Amino acid sequence: MNLKNNTGLLNKLEEYGKSDIYPFHMPGHKRAKIEFPNPFQIDITEIEGFDNLHHPQGILKDAMEQASKIYGSDKSWFLVNGSSVGILSAVCGLTRRGGKIIMSRNCHKAVYHGVFLNELEAEYIYPQYIPEFGIQGGVLPEDVEKSLKKHPDTQIVLIVSPTFEGIVSDIKRISQIVHSYGIPLIVDEAHGAHFPFACQGEFPKSALDSGADVVIQSLHKTLPSFTQTAIIHWKKGYSDEKKIERYLQIYQSSSPSYLFMGGIDWCIGKMAEDKGKRLHLLAERLQSFRSQAEKFQHIRIPGRELSGKNGVYDVDLSKLVLSVKGTNIDGEKLSDLLRNQYHLEMEMCNTDYTLAMTSAFDREEGFERLFKALKELDEEISREDRLIPEVQKAVSYPQKACMNIYQAWNSQTDRIRIEDAEGKISGEFVYIYPPGIPVIVPGERLDRKIIEIIKEYKAKNLPVQGLKDKTVEYIETVMGE
Repeated sequence: MNLKNNTGLLNKLEEYGKSDIYPFHMPGHKRAKIEFPNPFQIDITEIEGFDNLHHPQGILKDAMEQASKIYGSDKSWFLVNGSSVGILSAVCGLTRRGGKIIMSRNCHKAVYHGVFLNELEAEYIYPQYIPEFGIQGGVLPEDVEKSLKKHPDTQIVLIVSPTFEGIVSDIKRISQIVHSYGIPLIVDEAHGAHFPFACQGEFPKSALDSGADVVIQSLHKTLPSFTQTAIIHWKKGYSDEKKIERYLQIYQSSSPSYLFMGGIDWCIGKMAEDKGKRLHLLAERLQSFRSQAEKFQHIRIPGRELSGKNGVYDVDLSKLVLSVKGTNIDGEKLSDLLRNQYHLEMEMCNTDYTLAMTSAFDREEGFERLFKALKELDEEISREDRLIPEVQKAVSYPQKACMNIYQAWNSQTDRIRIEDAEGKISGEFVYIYPPGIPVIVPGERLDRKIIEIIKEYKAKNLPVQGLKDKTVEYIETVMGE
């Protein structure tokens, strides 16, 4: 049946798919020519013989058990609502309402939403900062230990590793510290779904193999899987999997997509069958690319030389952080030039860099085009000290919490100009998306530094979100505070 496409979105998607724009962004299948059934032919509901994700007894149960065996977990669940649903289920399932969580400040907004839903008291561990590149470092194990000593009533610890930029923390040591308090460590490993399938040493070790109790991975970010597909893993010892499962049934769709679940099953099977060959080829291409890029005078790409300082335990080399810190252009300008002049689409940009995401399904053509573009641009730009706030540094800047997120988000608020909000308690989030890490959280007091950073975000046309006011002129603050 031929039905003419009259929708603007689908037309635009088709045009993009047929264009010569190369995707240095997720999803990890990179629009490769993959043999896969017509989606309309396999889009079904829970009919006889196809099981039920919320009460798996047949084919879905077998598929998830096979995934668990491949990953080395004690139990794994398919996620069709992205990593966010796994994070929400882990946070809400493993804490008591009104309890306490220790979390890294650079967590994705889904963690903050879990804190809100369970009315938790959040204690933050601030990641280190790498000033020469303007990116976050890792979380120091000793900072985790200090926080646990100060807050022994904590119920869970949750950190992000790797970060959006590929920075990996010392999960093994952190898990040992957390376990000494008899509580579980949850790791948001959304950007590390490829780690378990790599040959030893080519990519970092997975958090699941490093002692973490619950690990959430976004398959779509770095593997050949559909956007919105993810997986959550659990290991015995410090938490009850039934509590996670209960919340998965609450937060996951009651009509899970069989297209997505079939894609998850195919993706995991394909990567296991491949035995690391594609990732080995990616590692070789990255080594060659990075080696050639060392000749650039202005654009710098940090790698494993970062390990051993600033909380960095390891680095995922598949994340190409194209740093222009200290030059006459910013990350957004670099991203625009790559898109408009060279038809290369990046994943995200920040004041100091733009990020190119690679995967096992990237093609040699993409690396060649990116290198050629960067080489030409490197010759055009120059060194310049720009007095701009460092966006990632804001994440490492401690804020003063006056009430918890639940209290602040449910308070009556005043709408005032951001410029005039100094000393007020924020009634909403402010974050750049991607990556979705808040610089201010409901319940925290706004100071002049944060206000200036928010204003600079807007001036640089970065994607400021979280505010009700889409013009980023006003912010909701707690009334009477």
